[in-house]
Amino acid sequence: MIVNYKDNGWQIISQRAHGLLSGQVCFHWKQELRPERWLETIIATTEHDDAFNEFLNDDRLLNENGGPVNFKMRQFDEDKCEVLLQFALSKSRYIALLTSRHIQFLFGKETDKSIVRYCAKLQSYDKKWFKETGIAPKQIEMAYAILEWCDAFSLLICQNLVPPENRKIEISKGPDDQNYELMSTEENRLTVTPWPFDVDTFTISFESKTLSQLTFGSVEEFREKLKDAPVTLNEYTIAKA
Repeated sequence: MIVNYKDNGWQIISQRAHGLLSGQVCFHWKQELRPERWLETIIATTEHDDAFNEFLNDDRLLNENGGPVNFKMRQFDEDKCEVLLQFALSKSRYIALLTSRHIQFLFGKETDKSIVRYCAKLQSYDKKWFKETGIAPKQIEMAYAILEWCDAFSLLICQNLVPPENRKIEISKGPDDQNYELMSTEENRLTVTPWPFDVDTFTISFESKTLSQLTFGSVEEFREKLKDAPVTLNEYTIAKA
């Protein structure tokens, strides 16, 4: 989950809500750079964090002081990676290849032996799936560049990292190897340069929850309070400059 400290307590955004926001952004990507299997690319982008469900199966939600754990504080979790991979594989090998690529993007530079071993296993899966599908690795690299870009875009918004007063922040490189920048032109109105979308304006949104209680005695208490917390719908207009 994404955790932001606000004046009225913790703002909590679930991993899946962040993923849904990524998918909304992906949906509008310009047509000339869309891969052939576009719907599956959108699905992979939307579901790239779906193994994490704060309401159901995640027990690493609190730190030692009883506060909510932001996603950046979490370590490699092979079980979660495997669940995510099997979710993807049950849909298509194309989505599984993108998911495998995402896991390797996140952890491929780690030196811990268990992580290196797991990433090597993913690479062996990739070879098998490329052979089974006939998909060229270059196609997956292009599609993954879109997924990663939309993931980065969503994280900037969810973490409130877009600077005010027309200052720009880099998003990531897209599949065309260009650097893209995000800027807030006014409250809840953003623009991207160069413009990467197929329409001149669209709206995105995500849900967050607010917890005024700062610490919790157990994961179970936190989970129940999170389920009952008030919901805020955060909306942004993305418009061409």
